[in-house]
Amino acid sequence: MKTYEAVIIGSGFGGSISACRLAKKWPGEVLVLERGKRYPMGSFPRSPHDMAHNFWNLPEESCSRPDWVPSHEVHGLFDIRNYDHMDALVAAGVGGGSLIYANVFMEPPDHVFEQGWPENCSRESLRPYYDVVKSVLGSRPIPQNDDPRRRIPRTELFQEVAKEMGRDSELVDINVFFGNDFDHPTDIGVQEENRFGAVQTSCVYCAECDVGCNTHSKNTLDLNYLYVAEHRYRAEVLPEHLALRIVPVDSSAKDDSTENGVHGYRVYYVDLDAGTEGSVLAKRVIVSAGTLGTNELLLRCRDVDKTLPSISANLGKRFSGNGDFLSFAVEGDRPSSPNYGPVITQRTDYNLFEDFKRDEAFILEDAGYPAFAGWYLSGARPAYSSLAAIWNIVKSTLALWFQRKSTGRIGYAFSEWLAGDVSTGTCVFLCMGLDRGNGTLELDKEGRIRIDWPYKDSLSLYEAILRAGKEFSKRINAKHFFALPNWWFPLRKNVTVHAVGGCILSDSPDDGVTSADPSSFGQVYGYTGLFVADGAIVPTAVGANPTATISALCERVAEGITEMYPNKDL
Repeated sequence: MKTYEAVIIGSGFGGSISACRLAKKWPGEVLVLERGKRYPMGSFPRSPHDMAHNFWNLPEESCSRPDWVPSHEVHGLFDIRNYDHMDALVAAGVGGGSLIYANVFMEPPDHVFEQGWPENCSRESLRPYYDVVKSVLGSRPIPQNDDPRRRIPRTELFQEVAKEMGRDSELVDINVFFGNDFDHPTDIGVQEENRFGAVQTSCVYCAECDVGCNTHSKNTLDLNYLYVAEHRYRAEVLPEHLALRIVPVDSSAKDDSTENGVHGYRVYYVDLDAGTEGSVLAKRVIVSAGTLGTNELLLRCRDVDKTLPSISANLGKRFSGNGDFLSFAVEGDRPSSPNYGPVITQRTDYNLFEDFKRDEAFILEDAGYPAFAGWYLSGARPAYSSLAAIWNIVKSTLALWFQRKSTGRIGYAFSEWLAGDVSTGTCVFLCMGLDRGNGTLELDKEGRIRIDWPYKDSLSLYEAILRAGKEFSKRINAKHFFALPNWWFPLRKNVTVHAVGGCILSDSPDDGVTSADPSSFGQVYGYTGLFVADGAIVPTAVGANPTATISALCERVAEGITEMYPNKDL
């Protein structure tokens, strides 16, 4: 059996960065196991039937999921988990979370790193890695020029309201393709190769970033880091391969749970498409299965399979949802047109970057959503609000049939119905901030991950977010303001799309799970050649979108393994 230089579990930000950097060091000797599918250009589901089956569910995982997720086995893009006081959404696919994230690249302010972080993990020490990742991911604000198609009403509205409220609003850097020349954007909808050789489309402003970009206008990982790993450095990527357990081996390559990894590891997996199990040998293993996946795999290896018994008792501790909080202002009188433009374009600061207040520090971002969701909202509004318009359509149709009246009457009637659509005046507030980061990830009686989230400890943050949303809603004369229904009493559930922690970096084994020493950065205490490279190593909430910080840390993990300084050209 072939022994790989490295097996990487997962292909999100940490997995793709690791694959690229390690495959450059050892071409053709790196294997990536990814539980999800590949998504070529144009392959993300859009029909009602296909969207209804675009969820992840393996019945044997015994996870609590919403009732509308299919109960049979499906290998879709969206993996939704229900827990006490914290639900979570993660992605399954080649490219991991980059397939559904909102593209934002944002470095947290210096003071975020002053509490709970290892001494050598300051923003200043991470700056070179931030710079590399920003270049590779093509991060930039939305283009500003005279093309009227590039005007995004939602962005302007959020900027106007921020100014009225005395708040600072800035355009955010987003990992979206507008062409290779930042100063002269490629025309909307035109395709060209990016600088790594992958074909992309200059953003078409469809607001479908979070459901999979069918035009490949998002700079997802399969179009940069992972693309280069496969096409330039011959890394192997196996989709629909789910890692089951990691076992150290002895000098004769036999499984031995008493070993510490000095002779390498065997990784067991299941081929979900074929329904068969297999294993591979590797000198080192990088676990990049996402915060929930990584913690669950390592907890099961330690506590269920007993293959990694020496992992720290700190495993699963100091979990954070990064302060994620979603709310809505509906039917305002100032158009926001949330169905146009990249999903997030700006951020308004609330005591995170300026006038820092740790217990109430967050940012408020505009959030768009696809046009097909806008049609749903219009159809879902109370019947009485559209009954008169619908009756006019019926009357006009009858007049056409029986009185041979002009078809224009029907057009006017439809126009009356659509003119009052709910979506145009709706604003979606995506907030994230500095929650307490004192949650715990642990295994339930079925041996599956669960989140214990003491939400009351972060109430000062959530209440500050709700106050901001209510004030914004008043400014636009919205008829309704409400948080995501999960938060309504008595549920009090948050939903996180930015889970971090559980395998946190630390200066000593007493304080964390993975080493912050530059020579062994990201290595699991007690084991040689076993690393974690994803959001699980982030020690606290970062307040900002965590992609930039996760990626910078994972570049540093890869540098420690390869002893090669990362460069922007891969």
